[in-house]
Formats: sequence, structure tokens, C-alpha cells
Amino acid sequence: MSYKFVQNKACEYFPCHKIEEDTTFNCLFCYCPLYALGEQCGGKFTYTKNGIKSCVECDVVHHKDTGYEYVQAKMHYIIKLAVQK
Repeated sequence: MSYKFVQNKACEYFPCHKIEEDTTFNCLFCYCPLYALGEQCGGKFTYTKNGIKSCVECDVVHHKDTGYEYVQAKMHYIIKLAVQK
């Protein structure tokens, strides 16, 4: 098993997004580390009428072959958020 791909078919929410093929659904980023980036995350999101970011239609971090690399390419933004004063 690769450190870039994890799948938990026993999870009651699997898959948590609509997908065509569940064998390629990556659960590694079950809770998206890019959520805090708001509009800079690059995913397919919307805002609810209450102003809450909804990622229901986003699966960018759940792709088996590209999700890990996508998150890693954005981590410098997350780190920048963490060190802001």
C-alpha cells in the first residue's frame, strides 16, 4: 500500500463524494487540509446561504493518482497561514 493512497470502505460515509469508480477514491484526506484556504484551495466548492464553505461537490483531494500531489503543492499556503501573526 502506498502512503499516498488509503481507502476505508468500512466507513459509513464511503464514498463521501459522488464518484464514477470507487476503487480510485482516496480517503487519505478525509478532512481536507485545504479547507482553511477558502477560495484559494482550488477545489469545486460553494458557500451555503449561511456563508459556510461547502465542499460536497469537490473531490480534488480524493483522486488516487493526483490527490496527494495536489495537496502537497498547496501546503506552503497552509504553512503560511499557521505562522501568520
